[in-house]
Amino acid sequence: MGRGRVELKRIENKINRQVTFSKRKTGLLKKAKELSVLCDAEVALVIFSPRGKLFTFPDDAQSIIKTYDRYRKYSNQDGNVELENQGWYQEMSKLNEKYEAVQKTQRRLHGEDLGPLSIKELQILEEQLEKALSQARQRKTQLIIDMWKSFAKSN
Repeated sequence: MGRGRVELKRIENKINRQVTFSKRKTGLLKKAKELSVLCDAEVALVIFSPRGKLFTFPDDAQSIIKTYDRYRKYSNQDGNVELENQGWYQEMSKLNEKYEAVQKTQRRLHGEDLGPLSIKELQILEEQLEKALSQARQRKTQLIIDMWKSFAKSN
């Protein structure tokens, strides 16, 4: 016995939306793998989460690029499609590079992967962290001042 139809609209509750995304993403990746293995099909799947995290099938970028190149060659029958695909391919490559750079920066801000950094790079990282800490402290102080002001007005 199957489930009823799901109304396709944005899920407003953040937690429910994240749970649904996670489950459906897992199911979609599983189906892609099954199609690839059972039918010997060449499958490439790229998913960006709402937070910008990248999920792919297969896991290595070279396989995805190979499949995409094959797709471009297949669709080469129409010149406009080829130009559009080339633009998407270039944009995908740029986004992938930016994503990897952001991931690397985030790891370093969390104190991971610091081994290969030079003294100068470590000093720059330290300055960035000190600036962020200073801004957080300023914001916290402002919130406390505003809270005391509203408390004083109410009394």
